[in-house]
Amino acid sequence: MVRFDMSEFGERHTVSRLVGAPPGYVGYGEAGQLTERVRRNPYSVVLFDEVEKAHPDVFNVLLQVLDDGRLTDGQGRTVDFRNTVVIMTSNLGSEFLASRGGSVGFVAQGDAGDSFGQHKALRDRVLGRLRESMRPEFLNRIDEIVLFRKLDQAQLRRIVRLMLSRTEGRLRSQGLGLSVSEGAIDWIAERGYDPEYGARPMRRVIQRELEDRIADLFVASDLQPGGHVSVAADGETLVVEAGQASMPLAA
Repeated sequence: MVRFDMSEFGERHTVSRLVGAPPGYVGYGEAGQLTERVRRNPYSVVLFDEVEKAHPDVFNVLLQVLDDGRLTDGQGRTVDFRNTVVIMTSNLGSEFLASRGGSVGFVAQGDAGDSFGQHKALRDRVLGRLRESMRPEFLNRIDEIVLFRKLDQAQLRRIVRLMLSRTEGRLRSQGLGLSVSEGAIDWIAERGYDPEYGARPMRRVIQRELEDRIADLFVASDLQPGGHVSVAADGETLVVEAGQASMPLAA
């Protein structure tokens, strides 16, 4: 996969980073980041993350890719995009997804908010937001626009487990074990989810409530190589304790 964070392409001159600088400009002769990688591997998946943050001139480049399936780089070479899958992500309209009916937090299975009529109304509002920010000729070249619904409790728990497995791996490399109770996983999932920002704050919750406190155990010499960290929820508090007995991460 070829990935571009479009927040890095918010200035007009950054277009040259994608296709290469034209003759007479600084950087001429250097291959474009987009054109060169696709030229070398035309069967690629290209991801433009947060595409709405790109400069309007970048959209002009993408127009040609999406319409003609080709792009000319700064050295005059034509790059074929016809075998390339282009994916773009955007946060435009996310405020409508965050303000959907129902309580803040998890989405219950079978929630009435998932009915066809409400989903269509939500989609229309999000697409309206896209039309306000992007030109019609650009949107008309997109094959499909996919709306992602809010995460439900089971999905959030899976995200927590994935992040905790990375923490567990780092501890294991130091000869330490980690066990996390089901209640602690729910505790992290609830506090790491934000209706507007999704699960992005979860990494910070794990770092602040778990990893920083494990570091404190090291500093206090309560945790030694060969030891074990147990994590459990106690009401509004996450309890992190050092011990010797080893248990696997809760499944």
